[in-house]
Amino acid sequence: MRMILYGCLLTIALVWHPSVSRGNAQSHRQAAENLLMVMEVDKSLPTLAEQLVESQLQQHPQLTPQRDIFQRFFNKYLRWESVKEDMISVYTQEFTEQELKKLTAFYQTPVGKKASEKMPKLVFVGGQIGLKHAEAHKAELQQMIEEDKGKKK
Repeated sequence: MRMILYGCLLTIALVWHPSVSRGNAQSHRQAAENLLMVMEVDKSLPTLAEQLVESQLQQHPQLTPQRDIFQRFFNKYLRWESVKEDMISVYTQEFTEQELKKLTAFYQTPVGKKASEKMPKLVFVGGQIGLKHAEAHKAELQQMIEEDKGKKK
């Protein structure tokens, strides 16, 4: 009977212990890095930098003469070496090691590769659509703010 009790206690202790339940932190981080590499995040950062520059110039055309400065700035700070550790941390906070491994397996499939290739563009376009809709209704937002200010007086 004692052996069963000790076995149950040991099992509970192992399951509830943070390092066991979360997995090895180093292998968790490695799983995140593997996923990011399979998704080719390191290769997509220059494209993201270019999209950011274009977005800024669309919103502020007067900055067009400084295009090269913006491009150099984003290329400097959106390099894989600069963001790698932060990206790995974000992924390990959001996904378990097992989930990261399953995502890696998915992104190695043809559909996963296509999704990885298309996703940055889709997210960017989605953001642009959101901005366009918000801009179209900017007057309504301003009216709501003014009405709220009137209620608080």
